Amino acid sequence: MYRENLRIAVVLGGDHRGRTGPRVSSWFLDLLTASPGVEIDVLDVAEHRGDGHGTPSELFSASVAAADGFVVVTPEYNHGYPGPLKSAIDSARREWFAKPVAFVSYGGMSGGLRAVEQLRTVFAELHVTSVRTSVSLHNAREMFADGAVSGERGAGAAAAVAEMLDQLTWWALSLREARDRRPFPG
Repeated sequence: MYRENLRIAVVLGGDHRGRTGPRVSSWFLDLLTASPGVEIDVLDVAEHRGDGHGTPSELFSASVAAADGFVVVTPEYNHGYPGPLKSAIDSARREWFAKPVAFVSYGGMSGGLRAVEQLRTVFAELHVTSVRTSVSLHNAREMFADGAVSGERGAGAAAAVAEMLDQLTWWALSLREARDRRPFPG
């Protein structure tokens, strides 16, 4: 799909203390980097704490404002998404408006689906269009045990990423054109 140099911000919402989060993030970023016409900003929630008390920095908000669309990469913790991710999302408001978001989630049996469903309601309040197709990595710890995903599961996951990116691209281009023609009210 034609992408016209879209700026996509990838929001990494996971914990770096474990092995799974960095492996999932690296795998996804490798796939996204291979997409032509996409400029990528990586917004690692752990690196955007401006005052040392968990408040994301102004750089995070500026990156959100500059993006045409977003992919949130998140684990599921206790049937939800991580608290630092919520703080990061809440640190910006208008910067999110009238842009699309897609999700890559990971976890145990649910693959992070409960975290994504909660995030969809949060982003709806910020006037963000949620891309329906998401990538859900079930039993991610074992899936990425050797560092990379391979075989049938790897091919299926990569195909899900491609489908999600096609939809995100469509929404990002459409909403960018709409914002250029008429600013979003609010």
